[in-house]
Amino acid sequence: MTTKQTVDFSRALTVGEVAQRSGVPVSTIHFYESKGLIASTRSEGNQRRFSSVVLRYIAIIKVAQRTGIPLEEIKQALGRHAPGDKLTAAQWRKLSSYWRESLDDRIKKLTRLRDELDSCIGCGCLSLDDCPLRNPDDVLWEQGSGPQILERP
Repeated sequence: MTTKQTVDFSRALTVGEVAQRSGVPVSTIHFYESKGLIASTRSEGNQRRFSSVVLRYIAIIKVAQRTGIPLEEIKQALGRHAPGDKLTAAQWRKLSSYWRESLDDRIKKLTRLRDELDSCIGCGCLSLDDCPLRNPDDVLWEQGSGPQILERP
């Protein structure tokens, strides 16, 4: 996705420069742009040019992905601002707080998975010795499919 923004082409970055400085392949930059996570503009020669602020956006995207935040959730958070906007420190703090609840929930689920994966998780397989204790006669299927014990609130 390209946007109509005014860019100082003497300071704008080529896609190769963005790739080198951000540590992501050119194909990833094009993918992020196609998903609306970052934006470029075009030079008079129709070449992509990026504002240097795109490096911060890519860093945030990479860190968010490493923590398991899906791209759609990243897009929702970044979408509160136009792609390429130079955000203030306060805006970045607000953006990070958007993910706090989601990360806390993910941490809780991962901890539960770590602690309970070697015992019955209520998936209906009835193959573990303690399933009859935690899920007798596979009654948890009535609550839905999948690992009901792990998915409990």
